Amino acid sequence: MKIEVVYALPDEQTVKSLDVADGTTALDAVKQSGILGIHSELNADDLSLGIFSKACEHDQVLKAGDRVEIYRPLLADPKEIRKRRAAEMAAKKAAQKATKA
Repeated sequence: MKIEVVYALPDEQTVKSLDVADGTTALDAVKQSGILGIHSELNADDLSLGIFSKACEHDQVLKAGDRVEIYRPLLADPKEIRKRRAAEMAAKKAAQKATKA
């Protein structure tokens, strides 16, 4: 069955199309794709994987047409970024009020 394995960096995307046997797992597909050899920063034991933007376990059995995605770790927590941005906006509004008064 045909599947794809993808890994994206900010400036580069690696896409490998594979023909795999029935019963192949997400991790098996990643290993068969050769992406681990291309991107030395990846470690098979520590990968976060998904299929079509939905997180999956390494042992998830694939279906024909699946796209296995290798996710990079987040550099910053989105919740923390929103909190910081809200605090900055509040401080800016308070400063504007103070200068008008």
